[in-house]
Amino acid sequence: MRIALGVEYHGSNFNGWQAQPGQRTVQDSLTQAVSFVANHQIEVHAAGRTDTGVHALNQVVHFDTEAQRSDRGWLLGINTNLPEDISINWVKPVDESFHARFSATQRSYRYLILNRLSRSAVHYQRMWWTHKAIEIEHMQAAADLLTGHHDFSAFRAVECQAKSAMKTVDTITVSRHQDCIAIDVSARSFLHHMVRNLVGVLVPIGEGKKPVQWAAEVLESCDRNQAGITAPAEGLYLTDVQYPQHFQLPGVSGFPVLW
Repeated sequence: MRIALGVEYHGSNFNGWQAQPGQRTVQDSLTQAVSFVANHQIEVHAAGRTDTGVHALNQVVHFDTEAQRSDRGWLLGINTNLPEDISINWVKPVDESFHARFSATQRSYRYLILNRLSRSAVHYQRMWWTHKAIEIEHMQAAADLLTGHHDFSAFRAVECQAKSAMKTVDTITVSRHQDCIAIDVSARSFLHHMVRNLVGVLVPIGEGKKPVQWAAEVLESCDRNQAGITAPAEGLYLTDVQYPQHFQLPGVSGFPVLW
């Protein structure tokens, strides 16, 4: 039997998703909890790896098991054995053609920025704080230059292992709710640090330090050294993963932090 799970986690106290010896990771914590409930060793496969400090609202994973449990049994049993900064939101049996990573058709991320003079205690490790005034209209104009099918070499981390930097970004939407700015990015797949590096280019444009056209110049350069900083991990959330409709996976609720 193959089981899919919707996983939510606060990434600040994890050394990323992928299991690493001697490190606290989401994959290790989840593997231990699922294996305990299944009563045999389980291997979990995720829709994508998230870095240290990055959060998830609907990371999708799957595992294979011969154990017979109800959906409710899996949900309650796994959550009972997980730390408080990870939670399973849904459980769905799927057929063997489903793969959390390779069946995904789109991944969506949201980057959150707190834009005000004072820092936040409540949103500590949940948003990137910057006190400089930001014009989101300039950011959106720059974002529009980055959507579509391009060579995103200027937006990939040095340690990125992807064979090609050619990616198709479906949408980048910049919105503001009072002092909070959200940058929503959707694509089938991403390069290592790609979303955080996109944010690192858009923010200086919003602050007026760089012109809108700079985004296109960075893209065309294919040179990481020509781009901005890598935005901090704590502002980034994996919000959703989309799959073909016939798998009938549960959806996710509205974004719980802001709007």
